[in-house]
Amino acid sequence: MAKISTEDVGMNMTPMIDIVFQLIIFFVVTLELDRQVFNENIILAFSPSGPAIEKKDPRTIIVEIDEKGRIFITRNRLSIATLTTILRNAVSQYGVSTPVQIRGDKKAKHESIRQVMEACGQAGIWQVSFVATKEKARGKN
Repeated sequence: MAKISTEDVGMNMTPMIDIVFQLIIFFVVTLELDRQVFNENIILAFSPSGPAIEKKDPRTIIVEIDEKGRIFITRNRLSIATLTTILRNAVSQYGVSTPVQIRGDKKAKHESIRQVMEACGQAGIWQVSFVATKEKARGKN
């Protein structure tokens, strides 16, 4: 009979370390991509009493309006006609419960915000919300 070695048999940690590093890389890249989606020049209005977003619907369309009234989705400038077409396509694909969030600059004119709201209405979207910040930015008014 062959004698079995009683050496200390340990667990190979290499695969687990590889997975941990892959997860770290994934989260770093995902965080950076999320930052690139929003226009950092848009300064949101201050609303300390508004509800915080707990869980975001993955179907959410985020429409940004800068202080000059220009409309953007993922940093791509759109005309109001193009926005309406995009919203109608979203409704045909996901239904009228598709949520839209409007990130309007605090200096944007109400007319620009109203145009986006009308585009939502024309597309049949009724779930529209406005994005604001709960804390004032330091050094900014």
